[in-house]
Amino acid sequence: MLGVFVKAALRPGMVKPCRLVRPVTQVPERSLVHQEGLPKLPVPPLKQTCERYLAALEPIVSEEELEYTRKLVKEFLTGGVGERLQKGLERRARKTDNWLSEWWMQKAYLDCRMPVAVYTSPGVVLPRMHFHDRQGQMRFAAKLIAGVLEFKKMIDTDTLPVEYLSGKPLCMDQYYQILSSCRVPGPKRDTVVNHTKGTTPITHITVVHNFQFFVLDVYHSDGTPLTIDQIYMQLEKIWNSSLQTNKEPIGILTSQHRNTWGKAYNNLIKDKTNKESVRAIQKSIFTVCLDAPMPRTSDELYWSRVAAQMLHGGGARWNSGNRWFDKTLQFIVGEDGTSGLVYEHAPAEGPPIVFLIDFVVGCMSRTEIVRTPMVPLPMPMKLRFNITPEVKRDIERAKQNMNIMVHDLDVKVLMFSEFGRKFPQKHKLSPDGFVQMALQLAYFRTYNICCSTYESASLRMFKYGRTDSIRATTTGSFKFVQAMQDPSKQNTERLALLRAAVQTHKENTYNAIHGQAIDRHLLGLKMLSIDELTSMPEIFMDTSFAVAQHYNLSTSQVGSKTDCVMSFGPMVPDGYGVCYNPMDEHINIAITAFNSCEETNAAKFSRAVQDALLDMRALLEDTATV
Repeated sequence: MLGVFVKAALRPGMVKPCRLVRPVTQVPERSLVHQEGLPKLPVPPLKQTCERYLAALEPIVSEEELEYTRKLVKEFLTGGVGERLQKGLERRARKTDNWLSEWWMQKAYLDCRMPVAVYTSPGVVLPRMHFHDRQGQMRFAAKLIAGVLEFKKMIDTDTLPVEYLSGKPLCMDQYYQILSSCRVPGPKRDTVVNHTKGTTPITHITVVHNFQFFVLDVYHSDGTPLTIDQIYMQLEKIWNSSLQTNKEPIGILTSQHRNTWGKAYNNLIKDKTNKESVRAIQKSIFTVCLDAPMPRTSDELYWSRVAAQMLHGGGARWNSGNRWFDKTLQFIVGEDGTSGLVYEHAPAEGPPIVFLIDFVVGCMSRTEIVRTPMVPLPMPMKLRFNITPEVKRDIERAKQNMNIMVHDLDVKVLMFSEFGRKFPQKHKLSPDGFVQMALQLAYFRTYNICCSTYESASLRMFKYGRTDSIRATTTGSFKFVQAMQDPSKQNTERLALLRAAVQTHKENTYNAIHGQAIDRHLLGLKMLSIDELTSMPEIFMDTSFAVAQHYNLSTSQVGSKTDCVMSFGPMVPDGYGVCYNPMDEHINIAITAFNSCEETNAAKFSRAVQDALLDMRALLEDTATV
């Protein structure tokens, strides 16, 4: 479904789910059988990256700035600094499985001090359910839990189908990082702990209801999983043991700025009971959040409201305390029929999450609750927290900050129903490139300029590969959007420019997934200069570089079979987060912005995107009939 950057080089923590572009095929064979034979991530040629960097700047900086940057790039290439760093990077590539992965994990995620809620953790809304009571909520949650345990069985037995792209196996490592894992806050840098690597198998999940956490053992002593019926009965026990609504929302602490949460965390776990409760959550296979019903909205606003709920819970008085945002996987099931998940991004990108969603939804559609013999099951253990005055103060601060964050996030989901991916395909255009050009057109019409645009692409062709960036704003896209706004241009010329821009996007996508994009290479060169404690090369201190890394449009395609909506927060204060799921006959598009920025407005941009898609359809259809 489900990155990006070092300060100036790439802003830490602002990371997005990634995509693979072409259809990924799955072959039933041992999922790690090809792992050792996967190629290493290449270090692109320095001259190539410098040339592509300058080309990427053309539509987004002034001619004066570009001329200055050309001089800096030439100096970097010929003055010895670039060559020295390039050789250092090539040495690192020879010595490690992946020259980028450790740096990426640090700079994109663990060094980021912004809250994980909204800023880095994507949310996913599943198709609307038609239950409106606790029985329906728990039946759905029980089926969902059983489906995830089926997925876990494939992980445990190494029978997950290997994914292939263009006939080449993809790295499956991320699938093994999403269960029983959790982010742990630190005062300056976080860590991720994966408990599947321990000697004792983890056999419990955590369930949270009315801000109260429970350990639910989902396996019998003989290792067989609980049936859906048994899980339902255990959830009922949890519900009945957590009816009090006056409990302190301890989970809201995890939504704080990471430095603040790091200090509060150390204070919280000084107490032995608290420490044991926190460890139980961190070790659990995943978390299920049984949410209270949210205020009713119109059908038109439903998807936007639920997308926001998945990202942040709706605020302190609603469900924001019904979370442990550090947990890699949190499935959310509301009493009002809403469902989805929020995932902490550090261990994995979007594709494993999307596969898991499609798999679990498939399991749920096939299963009915079967009555099983009554076996006495132990009462799920409630996790206790001792709330000291200091912890209480931390919770109150977290509530205030969460409410500010909730009011600041502007979310608009566009369920575009006029056409889906089949339409551009019929006209021999890449659906992804087509949507990206619509986003370019919408932005240009709204602001009369082009902006730096990030689209994530998967590097899973390589061992331990994560993502690189497809730069969707190109000279070609700029010419196309200008032509669409120029009344003197004929539709035939506009169409030719659209086709050329989509073709360039396709080529840039191919380069990115084959390890030949520019952003991670530039990040590596910058990180190496930091590690070597040498003076920072001037190209990384340049205004153009800051503009290139300031992504006003942060985008991602989610290739899910399930008719779901994924969303994430903007990467920059004056930007948009745009996530789209192109289905055959419609496109789900989630747009986010910050209300604190006067220039951005998610609903307004959504209308501009809709108009752009319709105008591009008209362009194709009108020109086809000429």
